[in-house]
Amino acid sequence: MTLYLNLAEMLGSRIEQGLYRPGQRLPSVRALSVEHGVSLSTVQQAYRLLEDNGLVSPRPKSGYFVAEDRHLPALPDISRPAQRPVDISQWEQVLELVRATPRADVIQLGRGMPDVDSPTLKPLLRSLAQISRRMDMPGLYYDNIHGNAQLREQIARLMLDSGCRLGPADLVVTTGCHEALSCSIRAVCEPGDIVAVDSPSFHGAMQTLKGLGMKALEIPTDPITGISLEALELALEQWPIKLIQITPSCNNPMGYIMPEARKKALLTLAQRYDVAILEDDVYGDLAYTYPRPRTIKSFDDDGRVLLCSSFSKTLAPGLRIGWVAPGRYLERVLHMKYISTGSTSCQPQLAIADFIAEGHYQPHLRRMRSQYQRGRDQMCDWVTRYFPPGTRASRPQGGFMLWVELPESFDTLRLNRALLEQGVQIAVGSIFSASGKYRNCLRMNFAARPTAQIEAAVRKVGETALRLLDAEHPDG
Repeated sequence: MTLYLNLAEMLGSRIEQGLYRPGQRLPSVRALSVEHGVSLSTVQQAYRLLEDNGLVSPRPKSGYFVAEDRHLPALPDISRPAQRPVDISQWEQVLELVRATPRADVIQLGRGMPDVDSPTLKPLLRSLAQISRRMDMPGLYYDNIHGNAQLREQIARLMLDSGCRLGPADLVVTTGCHEALSCSIRAVCEPGDIVAVDSPSFHGAMQTLKGLGMKALEIPTDPITGISLEALELALEQWPIKLIQITPSCNNPMGYIMPEARKKALLTLAQRYDVAILEDDVYGDLAYTYPRPRTIKSFDDDGRVLLCSSFSKTLAPGLRIGWVAPGRYLERVLHMKYISTGSTSCQPQLAIADFIAEGHYQPHLRRMRSQYQRGRDQMCDWVTRYFPPGTRASRPQGGFMLWVELPESFDTLRLNRALLEQGVQIAVGSIFSASGKYRNCLRMNFAARPTAQIEAAVRKVGETALRLLDAEHPDG
């Protein structure tokens, strides 16, 4: 990775975590040069990038300071779901979100869609075109139930960055991460089983539990450190939990990265109670810091962690290429995949394998991480500027999703209906809960490069929320 980018990410992370406060003087260019063993020009480049991102400001003859006008919303409260197994609801609200057809007159802030307009994706498009023109037509045949061998080899190499030492034979290619999650759940659980989930949690995994006749036990979750290990331990003592489903790196919807020590402690808990862990790492490669965070799977020495991911968030969702490292559950996962989709589409597998092998994937990731971090900062600024006083927001450490919390009595279902009339859609908070909690919360996407049109959409969200709040409490 370019040295100045690495240094800028490290300093930016320290500012985001509050280690350097607004207005505080940052280390001098010379001091950072000596500390990190880099040139003065490298440090100056890093500071210029932070200045462009609005995190620091220079003062003549005094050095660089943390920007004073950077006021961030308070963090959301630690979630407090009902700590008992529940049947999952909210399908109607999820369906309303996922069946929305892309329209030029609607700004879609709710879907989990990355930016697919980056020029760094052009080599991927060329590979897709070249494969379709080959006379031997490799993209039209069935492939191995495990998936394309070349792609599995490339995925295994990529996973070294997360601390995992996997071979191609340890991996199963799936039709997106959603199938990886579904096959994993069915490989471990039976109808009626209890699955512990972080809360709020990805609606797709919970709707899979609903469809398979399982119950979710929502565990309180901190917006910085993730799932409460203390509450999880109490739940494991009290209930016959079969599986822990979690998104610990660049969480969806809150964006936190669970500290490494807590990931290890979670694995120790699972070992003590002999429970499997389903680790959703679909956003893990989009962490703003480098190297990317380690997975729980990287500490797993007895095969109880099923690690799922895909290229839907790092490249494009339309490719529908995901994968799972199922550990001890490999044969069960293969059977579940066989009875759901069989082999996965060949052409996108071949194109992605070429894209990675030719060295295009990492430069694309670097560009996206930088863009999404700037998008997060801009979205937080807009929330501060346009949303009602007292609004809380998450502090994502990766990915492109922001979790926003409004006053407890607020109803984002009503907000979304009012916004659709104005050409804007959000993801309502209740779909991220098994029992319909978080009606006062919403999720917004900041993947696209900021434009006046997107700013106007975010402003509509904030101003409409304020108008509805004023209607609820006309006397203030």
